[in-house]
Amino acid sequence: MHKNVNPETLSHLHAHRAGDAQHRHFYEGRSQKILAGALILTLGFAGVEAIAGFLSNSLALISDAGHMVTDAAALGLALLAQTIAKRPPSAKHSFGLVRAEALAAFFNGLVMLAVVGWIFFEAVQRLSKPESVQGKTVFVVAAIGLVINIAVAWVLSHDKESLNTKAALVHVMGDLLGSLAALSAGVVISLTGWMQIDPLLSILVTLLILKSTFGVLSQSFHFLMESVPHQIDYLQVGEDLEAITGVSSVHDLHVWEMSPGQPALIGHIVIRDLQEWPNVLKRVKAMLLDKHRIDHVTLQAEVPGMAEDECAH
Repeated sequence: MHKNVNPETLSHLHAHRAGDAQHRHFYEGRSQKILAGALILTLGFAGVEAIAGFLSNSLALISDAGHMVTDAAALGLALLAQTIAKRPPSAKHSFGLVRAEALAAFFNGLVMLAVVGWIFFEAVQRLSKPESVQGKTVFVVAAIGLVINIAVAWVLSHDKESLNTKAALVHVMGDLLGSLAALSAGVVISLTGWMQIDPLLSILVTLLILKSTFGVLSQSFHFLMESVPHQIDYLQVGEDLEAITGVSSVHDLHVWEMSPGQPALIGHIVIRDLQEWPNVLKRVKAMLLDKHRIDHVTLQAEVPGMAEDECAH
């Protein structure tokens, strides 16, 4: 273990020279102001809505307040993840810490599933045993909450690059739907006195949120498992490599994403003559970049029979 690492040594090991990929393994210029502003707005109103929900006995308001509390946690976690992701590669983390954002997004998705389950359970209970709800209070608080959620969603929508911010945006969109449901419940209860509208709209909101939540879970899980990027055809990449002049075959080929939108490739290429490797490598890199948009490429050249000899040993 190297406890005292020379910064110049790290800089040298992580350097990208001419012809190398331009991916930096960390987010140098990403600002945390967007998430910080959204966090303050969300957490501040969550307390107000929770108190109003209990005073008015509205499940729609309470569930929306619960959404906002989990949103605040999601935003706080997203803020922490973005801070971590800005740290450059180190002696322990040679790829940097950009994967922290996907990990936070996946965790946020799981939390959202738990919240949805709780709301659904409470709503079913109230359908069989309706409870009195103060419609006017629900309407006023829900209207304010709707404005707050629109403001937070607008702020988060300005960060189009971060998977983690997208996950936090899903939480906020769920809150926006919750505010609309609570607003509608307040109107119906005030005009008709029909209390079942409160749990019914809560169930509708949970169903709408599920789709977005599963989308975030699927996307972050795909990234964490180092799966082949959706926009890349793995088999076609192999065929295109073997079609290059001078290449006999390709094996041990792997394609994944270093960070969202930054694909990487490693593999072994069997060529007829090792002296031709510089020219073959140049053609390979040009093809991968032009046809598949893969910039981060690491390849090992082999001559026929070398791979079989290594397997035999």
